[in-house]
Amino acid sequence: STVQLRRHPLLDDPFFRRFFDLPDQTPRQKESQSLGSGVIIDADQGYVLTNHHVIEDADEISVTLRDQRTLTAALVGEDPEADIAVLKIPASDLTAIPMADSDRLRVGDFVVAIGNPFGLSQTVTYGIVSAVGRSGLGIEGYENFIQTDASINPGNSGGALVTTQGELVGINTAIVGPSGGNVGIGFAIPSNMAQAVTEQLVEHGEVRRGQLGVVIQDLTPELARAFGLKQLGGAVIAQVVPGSAADRAGLVAGDIVVAVNGRPIRSGSALGTAFGLERVGDALKLDIIRDGRPRTLRATVSDPERLRSDAGRMSARLSAAVLGDIEPDDPTRRAPV
Repeated sequence: STVQLRRHPLLDDPFFRRFFDLPDQTPRQKESQSLGSGVIIDADQGYVLTNHHVIEDADEISVTLRDQRTLTAALVGEDPEADIAVLKIPASDLTAIPMADSDRLRVGDFVVAIGNPFGLSQTVTYGIVSAVGRSGLGIEGYENFIQTDASINPGNSGGALVTTQGELVGINTAIVGPSGGNVGIGFAIPSNMAQAVTEQLVEHGEVRRGQLGVVIQDLTPELARAFGLKQLGGAVIAQVVPGSAADRAGLVAGDIVVAVNGRPIRSGSALGTAFGLERVGDALKLDIIRDGRPRTLRATVSDPERLRSDAGRMSARLSAAVLGDIEPDDPTRRAPV
């Protein structure tokens, strides 16, 4: 990639340059390179799966295969929120890795990490699954990480985490370490999550996420006692947007979501991730607790644009203005998911 070098802001001030008789200068630039790993997921189409941060802002992407062929890759699509990117290479005689069902992964299972740490290509490390469903780390927008003690280092990002049967169970993405190296705490995106994002990137070039229209929070021990519950797993509906899919489904503030489509929900961030992987029009089965009693609701994920309204209908002075929810990355408030 090409990086523009920063310079003192006064040098960009026309008055300052004129006062000191400084010539106009184009900003200096330098070339930058980064290394990462990838996984061939479709041999016929030449699709390669990797992390978004590996190819972010790249002007040119090269893929080197195990047989030392180096090919120029085209970017099919990327999703910064899930840190997934799909590339396409014009190659034949490729072998795609078989996919595993990451939902069946259990703590203690043996896994193998394959990648390019510090430029040492085709490096293999071995470990166990330390935890599943890690979220709330602030690494990505949507988190449901597999934690492993298999050595993951800079350059492993985008590489394969495989089972002992050689099936892809995760995409190595991040580490926690005071020195920037491996200390036995690495994180991988589950293969089921990566596959769901990949399908949309291949089909649309982007991820078209729907929205349910709720503000959520964790079920803390204090809230559990207030609701008279003994369990701690779940997410509390703090607010329901009027006219949203959640409103039409019958969700109300104070409902506790404990499962989505049969998958347990243990925290507010886990619920946000579950909603974030659904497409517009997808049907959801929500297992909730209301007034201490279990209930099941059905909802259909809606288009976020439907939650916007023409402000001119409320006041002629607001004509041409469109009102909607504050974006999720806005620091001023929590936004619906």
